[in-house]
Amino acid sequence: MADEVKLYGVNGSPFVCRVKIALNIKKIDYKYVVEDLSNKSADLLKYNPVHKKVPVFVHNGNSVSESLVIVEYIDNAWKGVPILPQDAYERAHARFWAKFIDDKCTPALFQAIGSHGEKQDVAEANEQLQFLENELHVKGKKFFGGDKISLVDIAATFIAYWVGAAEEALGIEVVSKDKFPKIKEWGGNYINNQVVKGGLPARDFLYSFFKKRFGNAQ
Repeated sequence: MADEVKLYGVNGSPFVCRVKIALNIKKIDYKYVVEDLSNKSADLLKYNPVHKKVPVFVHNGNSVSESLVIVEYIDNAWKGVPILPQDAYERAHARFWAKFIDDKCTPALFQAIGSHGEKQDVAEANEQLQFLENELHVKGKKFFGGDKISLVDIAATFIAYWVGAAEEALGIEVVSKDKFPKIKEWGGNYINNQVVKGGLPARDFLYSFFKKRFGNAQ
């Protein structure tokens, strides 16, 4: 009997796209259910009563919430290409950087975009990104996980794809090639990977989103 796999999400969410990419890596068939967050479905409220937000992943009736938790669940529940390292230390190291991205990098980048590239906010975002630049330099590999996409790469999807669309839409620069050559190179490799491409929204969609939401900012 085939597994019943559903993903509840909204189009354009980098957190939902993390899960889509993980599912693509594992070659898992799933049903994608688009939610209206202004009129949340009974299923969403049932499956994620605590946060009442997406993504929500449902596997044979059991629900899992929070994007990075879902990615780890997928990695543990299905064999195939591993997403987290097998070595205990490397696995802990990957979790550390994924959490750092969520706690430090992504909020700082959102702030820099929302302020229309205000100098102080860009400087704060750059301070956090420098840690990732250094990590890529130390690794000396194509991706954070080495030669294959791993948890940290998936966690950094917003940096690789969303930031560039925002920069283009708003005419700002948050992540410069001069300051972050490794991040820029990594981002290009990442978003052009076939399993990643299949989980990303259209660039035009994100361009329009950022233009509409932040285009009038000063």
